[in-house]
Amino acid sequence: MENIPLILEVSGTFFGVAYIFLAAKKNVLCWVSGVIHSLLSVYLFWVYSKLYAEAILYFYYVIAGIIGWIQWSNPKTDRPFIIKVNSSTHIVFVLIGVVLSFGLYFLISFIFPDATRPLVDSFTTVFSFLATWITIRKWLSSWIYWIIIDIVSAGLYWSRDLNLYALLMIFYTVLAAYGYFSWKKSELKSIRFSSVFKTINSVS
Repeated sequence: MENIPLILEVSGTFFGVAYIFLAAKKNVLCWVSGVIHSLLSVYLFWVYSKLYAEAILYFYYVIAGIIGWIQWSNPKTDRPFIIKVNSSTHIVFVLIGVVLSFGLYFLISFIFPDATRPLVDSFTTVFSFLATWITIRKWLSSWIYWIIIDIVSAGLYWSRDLNLYALLMIFYTVLAAYGYFSWKKSELKSIRFSSVFKTINSVS
């Protein structure tokens, strides 16, 4: 039974890699891998690592994965990529994240006095909540937030001897950069195609 944490970590890492790779490819199956990864992570973080905010986050990922699957697989609810979001939107986004992070920090510290790294845990949790939401809505900038979150999360997991998850976060950072450029390239192609199509229609 003492091998359960390692089994959970290895399995979670596998499905986590599958999720981010498929997401970068804009493959709807990314959400299936994401849900499995999240369920394994909830158990690992809550029972063994005492990272309660992370466990709550991954439970949210389960719900977000279902929503993501529905939106990406249904043409009526799917949406085009958003290349740019104005700076004021990002400022509001970050401010909301900071306020919620401190709120969660005080709540976690009060309810779970044995919590590990509650402040860092709270920040990565809240911003991961928000980043998941804008990923579902296909903000290109969501990948930038993920790069920052993944780097911080790698340090958090490493401090808890979750070495595979720490390495997973480093790998996520690389794939997040790939996802950013992949989405940007895909949308630019879509814009050029749309422009050509409109030009042809106007001529005809």
